[in-house]
Amino acid sequence: MAIRKILHLDLDAFFCAVEEQHDPALIGKAFAVGGKPDERGVVASCSYAARRFGVHSAMPMSQALRRCPDLLVVPARHGEYGRVSQKVMAQLQQLTPLVEQISIDEAFLDVSDLAAAGEDIARDLQHAIRTELGLPCSLGVASNKLVAKIANDVGKSQAQKGEPPNAIMAVPPGEEAAFLAKLPVRALWGVGPKTAERLAALDIHTIGDIAGWPEQDLVRRFGKHGHDLAIRARGIDDRPIVTEHEAKSISKEVTFAQDVADGEELRRILRRLAEGVGRSLRRQGLAGGTVKLKLRWPDFTTITRQTTLPQPTDQDKTIIDVVQKLFEQNWRSGQPVRLLGVGVSSLNEGYRQLSLWDTESEQDRRLQDTLDDLRNRFGSSAIRRGV
Repeated sequence: MAIRKILHLDLDAFFCAVEEQHDPALIGKAFAVGGKPDERGVVASCSYAARRFGVHSAMPMSQALRRCPDLLVVPARHGEYGRVSQKVMAQLQQLTPLVEQISIDEAFLDVSDLAAAGEDIARDLQHAIRTELGLPCSLGVASNKLVAKIANDVGKSQAQKGEPPNAIMAVPPGEEAAFLAKLPVRALWGVGPKTAERLAALDIHTIGDIAGWPEQDLVRRFGKHGHDLAIRARGIDDRPIVTEHEAKSISKEVTFAQDVADGEELRRILRRLAEGVGRSLRRQGLAGGTVKLKLRWPDFTTITRQTTLPQPTDQDKTIIDVVQKLFEQNWRSGQPVRLLGVGVSSLNEGYRQLSLWDTESEQDRRLQDTLDDLRNRFGSSAIRRGV
């Protein structure tokens, strides 16, 4: 089997880098992208200057401000981040069609067909993204996805603090196990806090310790996961680059700045979320067979309820009717709500075939098409369904 050349690319503090392009005065400043602290905001991304104070992603913005009182809070502009991300992915596609996008700021590339060494390809790509798009990025290079990702993490961790790492870490073929051996077990995919605790009880603290442990005993203790640990610890990973991912669900949700207990307000927001889900389905040519409601109470207790439909749908009216029924069954009058969400899963591609017993009338579908047309022309809030 031919040795592959896999790159793992990660855009450094991506949201912050985009904001610095928009407002160069932010460069070098301690700032965070996210929600307002008085509205339960969370840090979506933070500059490397902010990280010096212990600020990190997913931290409540109020806590971030306690750690860094001079922290600048910048509202997130997700639409802009999505547009810039598309430019980055288009740049990668120019290099190879074998691109697997993992998230808005992360991707794997298979550059095995290119003649140059993997590290040289990574360096040229890093330079191109920096000069053409103005974005810093770090890359890991290895013979497989597992080691390339870990290499990137290691490279970034060794970079100078307080500024984008712009790291490149390459692991030569045949040295995968040796590279991983000295790293802590938590660096390995599939090792979370609980697994790490169980491994520590066996005096297993490094990935090399896992690799040296009898595989049969790992399987006995951890089941199939034990087999995966043994294989990964030796740096073995034959997963291909996946250029397309099938959507598993489409959902919309909102976390309220202040708990909402007004039933009419909750029902209005529920309809708006359901319309957003329906519109996303139609844009992607999908129909879903299961409608889900998500509710979170002030004490963070979260419930999900769902209904399976007789046939898949992409129609707002059907989604609204189902999710409102679930809401009425699970919400008590006056009960405060912290988060409200609507989702559709069990997705099928293509417009569903209507049966003789279809409850969605042709009139309903023509109305939906008209609403979509008006919203496309005048904005999503141009027209709303009546109660």
